[in-house]
Order: sequence, then structure tokens, then C-alpha cells
Amino acid sequence: MKTKSDTREKLHSCEACGSSFRSKYYLSIHMRTHTKEKPYTCEVCDSSFTSKQGLVSHMQTHSEEKPYSCEVCGSSFKKKQSLIVHMRTHTGEKPYSCEVCGSAFTRKMNMLRHMRTHTGEKPYSCEVCGISYTKKEYLPIHMRTHTGEKPYSCEICDSSFTSKQYLTSHMQTHTEEKPYSCEVCGSSFKSKQYMIIHIRTHTGEKPYSCKVCGSSFSTKTGLSSHMRTHTKAKPYSCEVCGLSLAKKLSLIIHMRTHTGEKPYACEVCGSTFAQKQGMLRHMRTHTGEKPYSCEVCGVSLTQKEHLPIHMRTHTGEKPYSCEVCGSSFTKKDTMLLHMRTHTGDKPYSCQLCGSSFTRKDTRLRHMRTHTGEKPYSCEVCGSSFAQRHSMLRHMRIHTGEKPYSCEVCGYCFSRKRSLHIHMRTHI
Repeated sequence: MKTKSDTREKLHSCEACGSSFRSKYYLSIHMRTHTKEKPYTCEVCDSSFTSKQGLVSHMQTHSEEKPYSCEVCGSSFKKKQSLIVHMRTHTGEKPYSCEVCGSAFTRKMNMLRHMRTHTGEKPYSCEVCGISYTKKEYLPIHMRTHTGEKPYSCEICDSSFTSKQYLTSHMQTHTEEKPYSCEVCGSSFKSKQYMIIHIRTHTGEKPYSCKVCGSSFSTKTGLSSHMRTHTKAKPYSCEVCGLSLAKKLSLIIHMRTHTGEKPYACEVCGSTFAQKQGMLRHMRTHTGEKPYSCEVCGVSLTQKEHLPIHMRTHTGEKPYSCEVCGSSFTKKDTMLLHMRTHTGDKPYSCQLCGSSFTRKDTRLRHMRTHTGEKPYSCEVCGSSFAQRHSMLRHMRIHTGEKPYSCEVCGYCFSRKRSLHIHMRTHI
């Protein structure tokens, strides 16, 4: 009777990498991963394989035959393994679990790919620029940033994209069809799933709960996104610059910094925005709406995130300090901008004349000297201006406002520069 030790003695080891196999046959197949030998060739497309089984499996991609059928929904598959994996969509079985965060998966490959969000492993590298990715399928998409290839084109507006996913997302900007309606409020949706999720805003149902902190969510995606606040996982990588993000939506929005796409337009002045929230905030410059009020002084603000920053004018809090000179600031971005006075860093460059700027908005204003764009218009006489402050200054011609007063004689001026010139008469 054979013992386990007898079986171990008959293992055959690979001299190249040390992997062990129970038969010389499997060892010989494995050795081809080192020699790159692929003796089995497809007669249809000339693809080559290291094993006969690999060729047999591949041949099914050319055949229309799908002998494996699902008894639940009738879907057919070319491979038995594909049917086994599909059945888990009915049974809910997820046999592969992440040992770090407990996330479960229907396929082993998905679990292995997920593990890279914890290990940081990026095994697929670009031979041109060296950038690495967690998934093999990202690499050919990234290569198109070098070749300039955009094989997926929109049939409506001729826009081209590097991946099918970006084209699918873009197509939704053209169609207005929303066949699924909410019986409670009448809202319409492009898909049945979106309507089901929407219904929960009326019922208050939140069927997905976090096992760590107990927070509940109306969507599975919401729960998955929340879980990353515990795991710190960032599974969505930018194919252009490699930046990793926790949310798929964040990646879609981030990609617009590379493509320049701004799908949200202001109906009043035509200004365009990469994010819908940015457009809605901008609209308040036309409507004058300021929905967020300070409880101390009553001042109203257009954005909620400005309120805690404003409160620091009452508390005197300046939580952000410069490590070089010790200056303190109420806002982090103000501190970061200040740091550039020490480093001399000017990260925003004009692609037309090469001028560099410390701030992104300064570059945007500068670009108007090349484009001639004047997005700010006077509502009284229609005069247009490249800068908002120029338009506001012009408005004083119509309102008669003179906000700059001389402390010596009390004379008032509409422009600060005029006050400075006037002050010389007192010297």
C-alpha cells in the first residue's frame, strides 16, 4: 500500500523554478513555460498552445456549439467550467474569500486580482514608460496612449475612445430614452435596476449592511464603496497616469482630466464642467442662491464645504502650517499654494507659449489671452470680459458703487487703483 511519503518521493521537480509535479508528463508541459515551446497549433487562426488540452479548449471559440446549458435560465456555454461559474449567479455561492477583508468572489481569478489591492502588486508593466497595472487587460488599453489609437468610435458625434467601457459610458449622453418609471414620484430611468434602487429612497430600505461598523446602504455598490474606508483599497487605476482610486465614478471623473471632456454645460453662459456637481454649484453664480448659512454672523455661502472653513474666521483656527517658515493657514490648499513660494514650483504650463503658473485657475485665465474667450457678460449692456473681476468692476459703472474710500478726506472710488493714485495727493 502506497503511503503519502511514497507519493512525495515520486514528485518530479522543475530545475528552473523548483515547481513539483506528480508525473513527468505534467513536468514536460510545465517546462514549456520556460522554453516558450507551443507545439499545438490551431488550424483556424494559427494560435499556439503548450498543451493539447489548451488547444481543445481554444477550438471551442471557433465553434458555435454550446453544449452546456443552465437548467434555471436556459443560458448556454461552450465550456463546462463556464456553466459552473454561471450557476453561482443563481445560487449566490462565492467560494473564494479574501483573507484580508473577507470579500467573497465567484471566481478564483477575481479573488486573486482583488488581493492586489492589499499587496499593491502590479505585475503587468508597459515596456515604453514602465507604468504597471494590476490587471492584464489594462495594458493594451494603456498602450493606446502611446500609439494614439482610439478604436471605439461614437456613431453619433464621431468621438473616439481607447476602451469599449468609455464608449458605452459616453453613449448615454446621447440617448434620452428612460422607459422605467417610478410609480411614486414619476421619475424615469434608463434601466430597471436604477428604478429599483430609486424606489428605496421612498421605502427607506437599506438591505446592505457593513459588518465592521453596522452602516447600512441602499445599494450593493454603496456598501462596496464604503468598505474601502475600512480596507483603504483603491481598485480602480487610471490607464494613463496610474493613479489608483477607491470609486469607479472617481475614475470616470478623473479620466476627464486627460481627455478634456466636460459633459455638463451651463444653460445660461455655456460654461462647461467635468462634474455635474461643479455645474450645479456654478449655477448659483447666476441665481444668487446661497443655501448654507453661518450661525454666528449669518453670512450665506454657495457651497457646504465652505462653511467649516468660514467658521475659522470666528474661531481663529489655522490648522495648516508651513514647515519652512511656520506660516499658518485656514485652508490646506492655501498652504500648498504658499509652499510653492519656497519651492518655486509652477506645475501648470501653457501648451501654446510655455508660460508656467503656480495655480490652475491662473493658467485657465491666461489661456483666454490666446483663445480670446470672454465668458463673463454684463447683464445691463452686454459687454464681455475674460476675467470675472473685470466684469464686476465694470458693473460699478451701472450701479454707481464706489467701495474704496480715502481715510483722509472720505472721497470714494470705484477702483482700488484710483484710490492709490488719489492717496498721493495727501503725501
